Amino acid sequence: MKKINSYLLFIVCSMLFACAGTDNTEQKPLKELYAEAYENIDDSNYIEAANKFIEIEASYPSDKNAPNALMNAAYAQYESENFIDALTTIDRFMRFHPGHVNAPYILYLKGMCFYRQVSDVRRDPGMSSYALSAFEQLVQRFPNSSYAKNAKNKIVILKNYIAGKIMYSARRNMKRKNYPVVITNLQKIILTMQETQMIPEALFRLTEAYKAIGLSEQANSYAAMLKKNFPDNEWSKKL
Repeated sequence: MKKINSYLLFIVCSMLFACAGTDNTEQKPLKELYAEAYENIDDSNYIEAANKFIEIEASYPSDKNAPNALMNAAYAQYESENFIDALTTIDRFMRFHPGHVNAPYILYLKGMCFYRQVSDVRRDPGMSSYALSAFEQLVQRFPNSSYAKNAKNKIVILKNYIAGKIMYSARRNMKRKNYPVVITNLQKIILTMQETQMIPEALFRLTEAYKAIGLSEQANSYAAMLKKNFPDNEWSKKL
């Protein structure tokens, strides 16, 4: 009986291996996958294009063009407004190919994924802060890249946006006479966002806040700073 069972087991195993050996599933050639992916890009079928480029990178991870497949996948995901997947793909690119020639573009794309999600100035500036961080990283790491100039412009826009959010909060806290919070927030604008349009108002409101808590020396210091640097500004005329 034992011999018969062993024989049957051998037959079953042989059949399983035979089935595995006759599997008709074949991996598509790399050239064909690229052709399909770029065709989808040309047709603005970005979701399908992204899937194809992800398939290429997964199927041929050691191929010299694997980084470009990831880059194109991230671009297609960005164009389809699938920002979460795009950021995941971008992080994978930077993790495995940090020194790649296209790293500046990838960092710019990362910033744009957040930048496109920036919302109303009265809301939490989370996306704007993430976008600012990505663009600043790009400018710091690749100051001479073709994307650095555009990133610098975005940095100014984002800092104005964030400063506007802080100022909106400061105005509300001034009405509530919550002066310590006002001072802390406005000093952040003075120290880190000097190129923004909010500086004159920040100096004026710091003058007001320090006066309100009886610190005339500090108030006079900010008033003098406002008059010296912005003599013709509307906020200087209100002193």
